[in-house]
Amino acid sequence: MLADVDVFVTNYTIVDPEIYQLWIEGFSSTEAVCYLKQKGFGHLMGVHIDLITSDVLDHYRTYSLIERLLHAPTKMLEQSCFQLELEAREMIIEKYTLIYYKLMIISSTLFRYYSIDDAVAREILGKKLTSRYRKDLDEVSEKTGVKLKSCRRQFDNVKRIFKAVEELPGNLTNNIKQIFSLPDELAKKYASIVFLACLRFETSKRKLQYLTFNDLFACSQAVMIYWTYTYQHSGPEYYDTEMDKEFLLDLRELRNLLDKEKEIKHLVCLRLKPVLLERAFHELDLNFRSYWRPLISIACNLHRTRELRDLFVDLCEKLIEPWRQNSWSRDHVNKFLAAITQSVLDLEISRDQETRCLWDRYMQVISICLEKMYHI
Repeated sequence: MLADVDVFVTNYTIVDPEIYQLWIEGFSSTEAVCYLKQKGFGHLMGVHIDLITSDVLDHYRTYSLIERLLHAPTKMLEQSCFQLELEAREMIIEKYTLIYYKLMIISSTLFRYYSIDDAVAREILGKKLTSRYRKDLDEVSEKTGVKLKSCRRQFDNVKRIFKAVEELPGNLTNNIKQIFSLPDELAKKYASIVFLACLRFETSKRKLQYLTFNDLFACSQAVMIYWTYTYQHSGPEYYDTEMDKEFLLDLRELRNLLDKEKEIKHLVCLRLKPVLLERAFHELDLNFRSYWRPLISIACNLHRTRELRDLFVDLCEKLIEPWRQNSWSRDHVNKFLAAITQSVLDLEISRDQETRCLWDRYMQVISICLEKMYHI
């Protein structure tokens, strides 16, 4: 005699956008119920609080089951356990990544899961991705106002991506997009985090704490584009995380420009006198050497690993702090950088073409970094 068997058949997995967002942000099920209650959800719908609690718990169980698939995004493409409608897939992936990215069908679930708050990303920069640091994420949660569970999710995502791509040849952003099915802008964010971690750039010192993640994102992208081997080479054998050592060594040739200080100062002053206030121009004329020489000394020492790691510290100490003391505006900074870059390019010097190329490639990064790092 056959035993009776209860069978439950379901169709599409239901994903509630509001409850999913609360789960992504690290709300516990109890906190989510309280939040929905405060918004008057039960009153508006005429639903008892017990039913809301049951529904939230059911959603949370579903999302916890989906989460393991999100750790290896390609599995989302192959699995058949969770039948997600188009809108649900778009919403889930979009939120796991970042609010303003919308991509194709299955990517959507991943995007929300891999979303990263800029404030949390800033705290992670410069830290070792260890289990010990993960235990201290309560400090990050308290500082950023992001719930601890969400901080842990974001930390785990960063660590997972870092381990997956740190030793892969080729373009970091493309590797992340290919392995984790993330949209371009989000993949670039993770690429910057991985790049700064691999090269161990100093970003944690007290004097750099004012810098936002977006500031360091722009700086790291510039370094990756202009100072790595991928600037002049393409192909899977070249790494985004490998600095162009020959270029960094060649930058020592810029020391010869110190002998041209008088001519360069003259050209810079010609450009800036019509566009600066008299007081600002007088200060620049008086202190030109104290700004010019640090630009050259930083370039000449970048071949040393320690000096490269301290790039942001050196820019802050040797240029940004003096400019602040002399009340430079952001516009003043931008005009100075444009003028000094072009003045060297216009200078008549021996081996001029090689020097111009070195100087232009060097200043592409330095200008972006100083413009982003200079906060009034």
